[in-house]
Formats: sequence, C-alpha cells, structure tokens
Amino acid sequence: MQTRETTFNLRLWTVDEYHRMAASGILDEDERVELLEGKIIWMSAKGTAHSSAVARSYKLFARLCDSFAWVISQDPITLNHYSEPEPDISVVKIDPLDYADHHPRPEEIYLIIEVADSSLKFDQEIKSKSYAQARIRDYWVLDVVNRQLYVLREPTDEGYQQEFILDENGIISPLEFPDLQIPVPQMLPPIK
Repeated sequence: MQTRETTFNLRLWTVDEYHRMAASGILDEDERVELLEGKIIWMSAKGTAHSSAVARSYKLFARLCDSFAWVISQDPITLNHYSEPEPDISVVKIDPLDYADHHPRPEEIYLIIEVADSSLKFDQEIKSKSYAQARIRDYWVLDVVNRQLYVLREPTDEGYQQEFILDENGIISPLEFPDLQIPVPQMLPPIK
C-alpha cells in the first residue's frame, strides 16, 4: 500500500513579532513560553528538583564568575531572528548597560546550562541543535533525574560534534574559563 506524504508549510514567528504578541496581550505575561526556531514552545513545569538545581547552579556560577562574567537565570537570550529561548543558566559577557538595550546574543554567551527533569530529550535534541547552529561553544544539560551532566561542544549546523557525560561526582571546567573547577554535586539537588 502506498502512502501519500503530506507537506505542511508552517508560518514561523520572528523575535520582533513574538515581542509584539507579548506587548499586545496575545501572550499572557504569566505564560511559560519561549520562541525557538520560529515556533512558540510551551516550557515544562518546574519540579522541585529542577528549581533546586537551577538555584544551586545560579548561586555557584554567580559566586565563581563575579568579577569576569555575568550570570543570568531563566531570562531570554537572542540566538537569531527566529529564536529567543530562556535557558535555565546563561553565563555571558559583562555588558556596561546590563543588557538594558538587548538580550545577550551568541557572541556574548560563554556557557548555557539547561536543567532537565522531564525535558531531557527536548534539551538534548531540539535545543542542542538550535544552540549549535547559533555557535554556542559550551552547552551543558544537567539531568537531575539520573544525576548526570551532559557536556556538548564543537557546534556545527548539524549539532554538537563532541558530547561527554559526567556522573554526579564529576568536575568540569567551562571552555572559556579553564581555571574554574565546577563540581557537579554542587549543581545537583542534595540527596534526601
């Protein structure tokens, strides 16, 4: 039996249109959405392990990077004309205006970390490709369920060429700051 393939043309939204939707009330300010590759994506609900890992990671990076980088949590970054995700943690260049006139762009981003509980596959497949295409050199996915850190590097248009996994006792250094030693257990929620 032959099947007929149906092709759909999607209308992709730009970052400017996305902002206008929010300003006009089409998107409610309390809606947890982000723009990725021209599509408005519902963000996963935050579980307690996710929230704990985001808070712990933010505090750790803010303390360690205080004098040479700015750490933001769950705020927008602009990857391109069609993508404005809100990573759990972004380590970015210090901006004299504190990014009052734009969100951090790829050339200003040192590291992105997504914390995954129910979103692991999405973070590893969909988001990783968008970050790789934007040439984010250092992308980490902190898996709070399996207590592992996925480290993705060497971005290309097809995705990241290098990936390795650290267990919950691992130590990692960001590419941009090789002297920093980041203990994975300090990012993860404590074990009950």
